[in-house]
Amino acid sequence: MANPSQVIAKTSVQLTHPERIYWPDDGVSKQDLVNYYALAWARMAPFIVDRPLALLRCPDGIKGPRFFQKHAWKGINPHIEEIADPEDKDGEKLLRIRGFDGLAALVQSATLEVHPWGTTTAYWEKPDMIIMDLDPGDDVAWSAVIAGAQEIKARFAEMGLASFAKTSGGKGLHVVAPLKPKATWPEVKAAAEAMAHGMSADSQEKYLSVAAKAKRTGHIFIDYLRNGRGNTAVAPYSTRARPGAAVSMPLAWEELTGKIGPASFTVKNAVSRLDERSADPWADFFEAANPLNG
Repeated sequence: MANPSQVIAKTSVQLTHPERIYWPDDGVSKQDLVNYYALAWARMAPFIVDRPLALLRCPDGIKGPRFFQKHAWKGINPHIEEIADPEDKDGEKLLRIRGFDGLAALVQSATLEVHPWGTTTAYWEKPDMIIMDLDPGDDVAWSAVIAGAQEIKARFAEMGLASFAKTSGGKGLHVVAPLKPKATWPEVKAAAEAMAHGMSADSQEKYLSVAAKAKRTGHIFIDYLRNGRGNTAVAPYSTRARPGAAVSMPLAWEELTGKIGPASFTVKNAVSRLDERSADPWADFFEAANPLNG
């Protein structure tokens, strides 16, 4: 339950069948998801508003068919806008939202994961973040994933960049560095790739920088491919379409301990972190941005 110190976003979007269950084993309904996002909205908005979006839609919940969607569908809610890609003006339009009504409309359309580009539609060709995704093999200890995140933090610091951590809601961690939107997509991707290859070269027994499933055992894949134009990563606070109804939760660096796992936070237990009295570990994310090359 929300308490009086929590800011709850309001929506004009009417949910059809708000009782529809999206996570059957966890009893999380369409209405529950809107209620969660209403609490998360103030913190989540800067990471999904005015950004091209890729959506994972699951009309029958997580146990039914699922599909990624980057373009409009028949009967799309008007709060989900279409916008032309300036590099492909004659192609299918992309999707964005401008406010909480847009996010509620995504929930109404069974969007269970929101994956934004790492830039806004004001700076199409200039990313405002670098995203490094630590994806561990099944046999890798969580402590090793935390150590990998700390190493990425140190490497970003050597580049003059701040960095922020979040759970993926899956198996790993994301470390994200805010950028002044000045460098181009190829420059940002090259920097991410160089870091991933550097970590793999320096610690071949720990890290991989190529997505070879056969070699994943005992290693952490440092996925830098989120940083190309048109590539996406799951948004902070977005749910994941997996059992447990986990969310991708921003963390303070001092929280990265064995007490918090990659899927520790869920739609049901995240409420206390969204209280106005609870510190927002990513509150100064964009204020901490520096240019990629100094």
